Amino acid sequence: MAGHFQKKTKTKEDIPTASLPDIIFMLLIFFMVSTVLRETTVQVRTALPSAEALTKIDQKRLVSYIYIGPRKLDGNRLGETGVQIDDALVEDLGNVRAIMYRKLLEQPRLIVSLKVDETSEMGMVLDVQQELREAGTLRINYSSKRELPS
Repeated sequence: MAGHFQKKTKTKEDIPTASLPDIIFMLLIFFMVSTVLRETTVQVRTALPSAEALTKIDQKRLVSYIYIGPRKLDGNRLGETGVQIDDALVEDLGNVRAIMYRKLLEQPRLIVSLKVDETSEMGMVLDVQQELREAGTLRINYSSKRELPS
């Protein structure tokens, strides 16, 4: 009975990794080609006011931008003051509350950055601030350009 079982030869258990760099580069190229960087088309003019003391926001993915300024019309003309959230103009200011509330539910640490044209009416800015307050988005940032020392 002792001779009935034979010792098997040991098989090689290494995983071949010769083609691994090729696969990694193919995946890298695929994702570089297929990724689309999203850019917002601003439909209102936002000539930002100057400021001396600025703080940079490090986590850009937490920021949602609201643009307030005169609407851009054909032929470099400007229209009445408008509000834009992401890519869409907001016709009724009451929609600001609903839009930002949905964004706040998706991202609880949401920061709202207001990019307000320096010639915009303060009444429009106050109305947007009130809608943001009603939506519960209390982390608000006011964008400006750095004032150069004279």
